[in-house]
Amino acid sequence: MVRIIIAVIVGFLAWSIMWVGSEQVLSSVFPAWFGVHQVEFERAVYNKEAYTVDSGILIFNLFRGIAVSIITGFLTAVIAGENRTSTLILGVLLLAFGLYIVAITWSMIPIWYHALFSLMLIPMTILGGKLRSSAPAAR
Repeated sequence: MVRIIIAVIVGFLAWSIMWVGSEQVLSSVFPAWFGVHQVEFERAVYNKEAYTVDSGILIFNLFRGIAVSIITGFLTAVIAGENRTSTLILGVLLLAFGLYIVAITWSMIPIWYHALFSLMLIPMTILGGKLRSSAPAAR
């Protein structure tokens, strides 16, 4: 059980680092597109101002969220030594935190994005864990 708890904590931290880190990389690589959007969005959230979000970035973020969730589900399963309980707990934890973010940004981001992003978290972390069971064992 301790191994599962450690795996979930590491998975959650890895998800957070990968998400924020990829935002920083994308903002540096595409400053006129992603970077400007992030700065303006963060300013609007902080100041509680209206903001029109770029749908292209939202779609890109859905795919980024899927990738990050699969990777961290895989990592969590590797650390836990199992792929059922740990990935489910990670997915639920990510969803709970995600719903907090939804509450903060509800009026700024379209409902379709909130729904799709939230609904993919648990299945994608579980998928990542299942990929661990099909990966060749290290020797």
